[in-house]
Amino acid sequence: MAGEENFWSDPAAAEKLMGELKALKGRHEPWKILRADIEDLQILHELASEAKDESEGPDIEAGLKSLAERYEKQNILELMSGEVDKNACFLTIHSGAGGTEACDWSQMLYRMYLRWAERKGFSIEEVDRLEAEGGIKSATCRITGDYAYGYLKGESGVHRLVRISPFDANARRHTSFASAYIFPVIDDSIEVDIRPEDLRVDTYRSGGAGGQHVNKTDSAVRFTHLPTGIVVACQSERSQTMNRAIGMSILKSRLYEYYRQEKEKENERFAQEKKDISWGSQIRSYVFQPYTMVKDYRTKTEVGNIQSVMDGDIDPFIEEYLRFAWNNSRV
Repeated sequence: MAGEENFWSDPAAAEKLMGELKALKGRHEPWKILRADIEDLQILHELASEAKDESEGPDIEAGLKSLAERYEKQNILELMSGEVDKNACFLTIHSGAGGTEACDWSQMLYRMYLRWAERKGFSIEEVDRLEAEGGIKSATCRITGDYAYGYLKGESGVHRLVRISPFDANARRHTSFASAYIFPVIDDSIEVDIRPEDLRVDTYRSGGAGGQHVNKTDSAVRFTHLPTGIVVACQSERSQTMNRAIGMSILKSRLYEYYRQEKEKENERFAQEKKDISWGSQIRSYVFQPYTMVKDYRTKTEVGNIQSVMDGDIDPFIEEYLRFAWNNSRV
C-alpha cells in the first residue's frame, strides 16, 4: 500500500509511467492475439483436411488474408523503435521554385498530409500559415497521435509536381517544388538547452483570419535561435503568451532534431529544408501530365492513382520508406 501511495504522490510521473505501460501493452497485446488467431486457423485447416471438407476453403483463405494484413500492420510498428518515434510531430511545408505554381502546390501538399492525418484519426492544430497568391508560402501544424512522428519522419524532403498549369492561359506543362519538414514534439523528459542570450524574439501583428483582435495587436511571435539560425513563428492564438509557449515548443523540437542529426553526422538529411527547393534535390515526384504517376526516388515505390495519393493515401510510400530505412540501418 505504501508503494502505491508513493507512486501516486507524483501525478505527473505516474501518468507518464502509465502512458508508457499502455504503449508497451499496445505493442505486445496485438502480437499475442495474432498468434492465438493463427493457431486457431491452423486447427481449422487441419480439421477440414482430415474431414476432406472443402467448404471451409473460402473461410480459411479469408482468414489467411486477414492475418497477413494484421501482421503487416504490426510489423510496421516494430520498425518505429526510435526514442521519439511514438511522439506527436510538427509538419512544416514551404513553397519553392515556381512562384504562384509552387504556392498552389504547397497548399495541395499540405492538404495531402492533413487528409492522411484525418484518415489515421490524428488531431491537427495549425500553428502558423503564410498566405500567398495562389496558395501558401509556408504553413506549420502539429499532428497528434500514436507514432505520428515515426510514420512521417521519412517525408522530410523536396516534393516535385509536374502538371498542366491552371494558371497558364496557354495550358503548358509546368514543374513546381515544395518542401516538407517533419520534427518530433519533445516532452519534458528530454532536455534541450536553450539559453536566453541565444534567442532573438520578435512580435508582430498576425495576418489572415482571426478577427479584429488578431489583426490589431502584436500577438504573433517569432523566435530566432542565433547559434543555429533556426527560425520559428506562431500566430495561431490570440494571446501572445500562448503563441510564445507554442513557439518555444516548436523551437525545442527543431533543436532536438538538429542536435540529433549533428550527433549522428548526418547533416545532409537535416539540411533537407535548407536545400534549394528545386531540381536535383527531390525525394518524390507527382506527375499529372503527360501520364499519372507518383514515384519515390529513394525506395522506387510507384503509385498510378495520383488522385488517391493527393487525398491522403500515402501509406505505401511511408511503409516502404520505413522498411528501407530499417534495412539500411542494419547494413
